[in-house]
Amino acid sequence: MSDDVKPGSVRVRLDLSYDGKDFHGWAKQAGGQRTVQGEIEDALRTVTRSSETYELTVAGRTDAGVHARGQVAHVDLPEAVWAEHREKLLRRLAGRLSHDVRIWRVEEAPSGFNARFSAIWRRYAYRVTDDPGGVDPLLRGHVLWHDWPLDVDAMNAAAEPLLGEHDFAAYCKRREGATTIRTLQELRWERLPSGVMEATVKADAFCHNMVRSLVGALLFVGDGHRPVEWPAKVLAAGVRDSAVHVVRPHGLTLEAVGYPADELLAARNLEARNKRSLAPGRSGGCC
Repeated sequence: MSDDVKPGSVRVRLDLSYDGKDFHGWAKQAGGQRTVQGEIEDALRTVTRSSETYELTVAGRTDAGVHARGQVAHVDLPEAVWAEHREKLLRRLAGRLSHDVRIWRVEEAPSGFNARFSAIWRRYAYRVTDDPGGVDPLLRGHVLWHDWPLDVDAMNAAAEPLLGEHDFAAYCKRREGATTIRTLQELRWERLPSGVMEATVKADAFCHNMVRSLVGALLFVGDGHRPVEWPAKVLAAGVRDSAVHVVRPHGLTLEAVGYPADELLAARNLEARNKRSLAPGRSGGCC
């Protein structure tokens, strides 16, 4: 697959955020369900007065109910359309889009840029409270209530062996032909002054349900239902464990996506498309 933009077109980068509560995820779906991709593509078609739908490519497809603060997408527009609308496109999209999705920046992308394959990391946050009174009503759409006291130190100790490159099959919903090997760069918990606990989860990429499954496993450690060693043992087993709970989506937010310097974009695209395998002698976990 080539990242060359078709002659006569311009690749445009979009930086955006959305509240996922009323969306059936990012990707367009049959049946008319409301999705972020569908909403933005419809708005683009309207404000550019085009009969054609210009398809978006996104850094990370989010599931139904998941939020994004730092999502990135790209779209290829005809040069004439870009020239006519570029100066007013951001404001016109703001006037057309619903209030639960916002585009913050629209700019011509550098050569070789691909919102999905150029990315070198994605960073998510998952927010939980163990307050016996429940969730602050003003935060209820973004924070999970866990009805057991949580030990942040225990969750961080359990997270440490999961860092690095592993086969995360035990924490992913398998998709035919897709690899579950990922490099988990950061996984840590912090209790904020508000009492809300925030997990920072950063990796080169994520497979389906990976973040929410990791969070579910660590919560079981934090509330004492499982020992600190359990998440690493699940990882090493390499198969889905029915005891790993996929937590609800509303606590999850895509916070940011990272890209290399412009001159490294093309090389990153090729690397990201190679199907990964673990080095000989490597296991999927540590224990």
